[in-house]
Amino acid sequence: MTDAADREMLYDTVRRFATEHIAPHVTTWDEAGEFPRELYAQAAELGLLGIGYPEHLGGTPATHGLRAALWLALCRHGASGGVLASLLSHNIGLPPVVALGSAALQQQVVPEVLAGRKIAALAITEPGGGSDVAALRTRARRDGDHYVIDGEKTFITSGMRADWLTVAVRTGEEKGASGISLLLVPGDSPGLTRSRLDKMGWQCSDTAHLFFDGVRVPTSHLLGAEGEGFRAIMSNFNGERLGIACGALGFAQACYDEALSWSQQRRTFGVTLNQHQVIRHKLVDMQQRIRSTQAWLDAVAARVDSGDTGADWVGEVCVLKNHATQTMQHCADTAVQILGGMGFMRGTVSERIYREVKVLQIGGGTEEIMKELAARQWRI
Repeated sequence: MTDAADREMLYDTVRRFATEHIAPHVTTWDEAGEFPRELYAQAAELGLLGIGYPEHLGGTPATHGLRAALWLALCRHGASGGVLASLLSHNIGLPPVVALGSAALQQQVVPEVLAGRKIAALAITEPGGGSDVAALRTRARRDGDHYVIDGEKTFITSGMRADWLTVAVRTGEEKGASGISLLLVPGDSPGLTRSRLDKMGWQCSDTAHLFFDGVRVPTSHLLGAEGEGFRAIMSNFNGERLGIACGALGFAQACYDEALSWSQQRRTFGVTLNQHQVIRHKLVDMQQRIRSTQAWLDAVAARVDSGDTGADWVGEVCVLKNHATQTMQHCADTAVQILGGMGFMRGTVSERIYREVKVLQIGGGTEEIMKELAARQWRI
């Protein structure tokens, strides 16, 4: 079977899953502030959580092109950033474990997460800084065969109910990238407390402020070598940003779908909306941005699948993230305008996505940071 056929099959599987198990419930889940934990097991049963992970850990190895099909279908047909963020939070929490953790630690953690029985999250951002990772202050001091962690993390997706947290800590000098390490912290660790954060969007995704007060973690939970966490974090960001681009494109498509359907049904001045030239042109503008984003995403995914992950590719990922989230912003805004009053009502896809645009333009690196990083990669 060709990769294109695999992508089509996976996309259709995820589309049916999202249409049946997610889309009808999202408004209710937003009101409740979370989605049922059982959704992880349902997604895992179809193999969706394990895509891109090693087979010996319970996953299914996959190209980035195949992974993109998962994100696109889930976002277009589930139409909820909150579900996306928490259901797939392991995709930013687990990669450092797979890349740097001991074989024993991997076997202890990864299969349970991919089976939907445990939840994994990533904890990098702190109250005093986000994009400036090298300035983080949460400290872990060595005490025999344990590290003792003190500090705070904020804006942590799945932070309230994560069973495993991949946490960036300072084990070396007081400032700078060279003193940063990664530790895998059990969610039930004594001294770890969590506080829920309220947000503009992603309302069914739990987002937390974490407090570490003398949290003891075995030294065997160190991911990689001491002081080498910064490089791992930067590498992990590339995958996160590519995923954000996929999600943003899927959400843009969801807005287009709703706007097109509405324009074909809503009548004004004796004709349907799409019979007015101005509305048709708005829909074409949406497609222009969607199609250019899709083509760029396909090209960037093909490069990484061929092993091309050099500086030029990193720069492309950064500006692709910006382009994709700008496409999402344009499509959300245009869809709300086409829907008119209905676009301002809770329960429509476009209203929800309109509120969720900004978090994707900020998370994983702000637009401004993405431009600066691309400039450095391209020696501008």
